[in-house]
Amino acid sequence: MEVKVLRLDHRRIRDARITTHVCLTARALGASGVFLSGDHDKKLMENVRDVVKRWGGDFQVGYRKGWENLMDEWKNKGGEVIHLTMYGEPVQDATPKIRSSSTDKLVVVGGSRVPSKVYQEADWNVSVTTQPHSEVSSLAIFLHMLHEGKELDLEFEDGDMKVIPSAKGKNVRIKHNRDDNNKKEDEIKKDYN
Repeated sequence: MEVKVLRLDHRRIRDARITTHVCLTARALGASGVFLSGDHDKKLMENVRDVVKRWGGDFQVGYRKGWENLMDEWKNKGGEVIHLTMYGEPVQDATPKIRSSSTDKLVVVGGSRVPSKVYQEADWNVSVTTQPHSEVSSLAIFLHMLHEGKELDLEFEDGDMKVIPSAKGKNVRIKHNRDDNNKKEDEIKKDYN
């Protein structure tokens, strides 16, 4: 199943950091892409693409002015729409049912105010607690439960950088561009702050 995220109502000046975190969380925890709606933010999208280039994978970030059309298209192609909210069915109850279907998933995370159409059109309104908190944490918890923890072992191919896990220090393998004139080997940069 393919999982993509729709970030509603992005505001370029106010939401740049939180929307970037939505994108990075989606990528790291197994989604294949994010659609942004609201303000068109070319710089944010370029920054996310740069992360993908440096750290690997084929994560996509795109812009859709009309989020309603995207939800309709997704459902018309047989996909399901999951809206993360504090008003829905508890995540621990809903996620096993959502996982049982292999259809593609569009996970919707809100912005400043979620229109009632999202609640009405979603196949699932999923509550990650019934308390106010961040769309980033909701997305992380939902994706973790959807993938049953398997996303923690994802490998991201073709990146220039890769963290080498260690109990102490920061170990990063850095690939160097190789051509006939520059045959530099990969290096591991270590920092023990």
